[in-house]
Amino acid sequence: MSVKNIYIIGVGLIGGSIAKDVKNLNPSISIFGIDAKESHLKEALKLNVIDFKATLKDIAHADFVILAVPVDVSVRILPGILDLVSDDTLVMDAGSTKKDICKAVENHPKRRNFLATHPIAGTEFSGPKAAVLGLFKGKTNIICEVEKTAFKLQEKALAIFQIMGMRIRYMNPEAHDKHIAYMSHLSHVSAFMLGKTVIDKEKNERDIFDMAGSGFASTVRLAKSSPAMWTPIFKQNKENVIETLEEYISNLTHFKERMKADDFETIFNEMENTNYIKEILNGIE
Repeated sequence: MSVKNIYIIGVGLIGGSIAKDVKNLNPSISIFGIDAKESHLKEALKLNVIDFKATLKDIAHADFVILAVPVDVSVRILPGILDLVSDDTLVMDAGSTKKDICKAVENHPKRRNFLATHPIAGTEFSGPKAAVLGLFKGKTNIICEVEKTAFKLQEKALAIFQIMGMRIRYMNPEAHDKHIAYMSHLSHVSAFMLGKTVIDKEKNERDIFDMAGSGFASTVRLAKSSPAMWTPIFKQNKENVIETLEEYISNLTHFKERMKADDFETIFNEMENTNYIKEILNGIE
């Protein structure tokens, strides 16, 4: 089934990057943008991220609808979107949590029109200007509850993912949210709190940022991410994030106690063992 138009709700980093990829590789597809901020729509048009502005009521004409908004907004508006679309329309979300959104439409008459996905890619920037061509190439896209989506609509989605150059993995929503808490959500909490720690200290030591090198910059990079996007993620995945934080805090406390005990042999050995993560990451880059 061919796709002639795509309606993207949320024309920021993820939605805009999807639009760029699709338009670059298939210029015949028309991209319609919907966003709560008029300034984002104007910017997206100016940057040629989208072809036209639209509103939610226009999605009755859509072949494909992509939700790229904060996860709490997706949960709230998805049932109404499914109410509006045709039987041949695919609706997909790109959120970082999957359990709540799948639950929100589990009994919807058009559940078969929805595909729950999480393309694992991004940067710390936001808004239409953050959209990047090729952002998803070689990246993994997690699909949840694929069996609940109509097969012909699955095929439509896979064609788009192929254009974007993505790898596909299938997972249930609960497993997704648990694993992503370790691989993504904990990293963002750590970055935000590292940034907070340094900012709090800087109030008394004005030259602290003069000594900030590339190590600090790369570690705290994620603290530049949008709080409007990440607070709902932490809220929806609260139990899993707390679990990962408890384990992380336990490791930090252990490290501190080894420091106090001058047990640098243990510290060395544990850091050396952790170096194995280089081999793991090399395998997925």
